[in-house]
Amino acid sequence: MMLTTERLILREFVPEDWPAVLAYQRHPLYQQYYEEVERTPERAREFVRMLLEQQWEAPRRKFQLAITLKSSGQLVGNCGVRLESAAAREADIGYELDPRCWGRGYATEAARAMLAFGFSELELHRVWAWCIAENARSARVLERIGMRQEGRLRDKEYLRGRWWDTLLYAILDHEWAA
Repeated sequence: MMLTTERLILREFVPEDWPAVLAYQRHPLYQQYYEEVERTPERAREFVRMLLEQQWEAPRRKFQLAITLKSSGQLVGNCGVRLESAAAREADIGYELDPRCWGRGYATEAARAMLAFGFSELELHRVWAWCIAENARSARVLERIGMRQEGRLRDKEYLRGRWWDTLLYAILDHEWAA
């Protein structure tokens, strides 16, 4: 599976992607809103291995693709939609991007492509997402792709020795079509 945008190619992961994943997941800004986990080559390999296994599910429920730059082929993150079951008409969307590439609109471009895939190919009715409330960059991406904030969950995630509020976003198929 491959999706193409103006500046990006979203493609299936391959085993050789783990060093690029490790490079961005080790960045201190990337880790800001994740659990404190030592990012090691083995963890990066496990992460890529998990994404490779998802490609062979039948029927497939998780479509997490590598975000690569069209100009160079460089892997700069991942983005995907994930269904709870094969029959589900609802999925969540998630993405992560190399902090060295933040502020260029890549996450928005990739997420738009995944929404289009979800609504047109998977015939989803609703796509939802959540982010740490203090992660303004992620919230802006969700808003730029047309998602609306549906709520704020207080003290929802415990990370890095404290509780964090999360924001819940969603978009419906008819809103996407408009």
